[in-house]
Amino acid sequence: MTTKLTLEKSSQQTLKKFRLRATRPAGCESIELYLFDPDVLDGPISHDEAQAVVESPAYWSFSWASGQVLAEFILNNPDWVKNKHVADIGSGSGIVAIAAAKAGAKKVWACDIDDEALIACKLNAELNDCLLETAKDFQDIETELDLILAADVLYDRDNYPLLETFKRCTKAILIADSRVKIFPDQSYRKIATHKARTWPDLNEFEEFNLVSLYQHA
Repeated sequence: MTTKLTLEKSSQQTLKKFRLRATRPAGCESIELYLFDPDVLDGPISHDEAQAVVESPAYWSFSWASGQVLAEFILNNPDWVKNKHVADIGSGSGIVAIAAAKAGAKKVWACDIDDEALIACKLNAELNDCLLETAKDFQDIETELDLILAADVLYDRDNYPLLETFKRCTKAILIADSRVKIFPDQSYRKIATHKARTWPDLNEFEEFNLVSLYQHA
């Protein structure tokens, strides 16, 4: 059974019609990803399925706005990652990690606590002719990191301490976020703001389509 089918079979336990489709997010069209195919939803899902999706969402099957913005930024500014050891935290679909690999990073780790996300990262890396390492916890990486990347990891205030942890693990950090209004660590500097939408589109509030990039270096 192929990895793609493995992911589909697993997710079909939550959403019976779940299917992946290769697509290029509008905010970073040079990267192709296997993402949730909205065409399978030809009608409303059942109440039980809706509850299951809420309780166990397949975050990795969507390309979130912040990830697209950060990936596109890296591709347009390859010096950030070229010949460096890079870790992408909360990698999800792997779009940011793949961008780092395509932009010339020496080695890239896609890090996510979700085992299926790590499988998706590998699958999507193959789709883009890239090589990625994977890790559940970036602090287990034995190689000294030159750069940490993270997109949409601050959706929960309990994750704010990560900002300090990142600084202890490396000197250079790039974060993309569309959720926080006041960045919780003033040692990070806002360097850009871009618009993007989650792909496939979830019709989120417009405020979540405005992504800010923060730098610590």
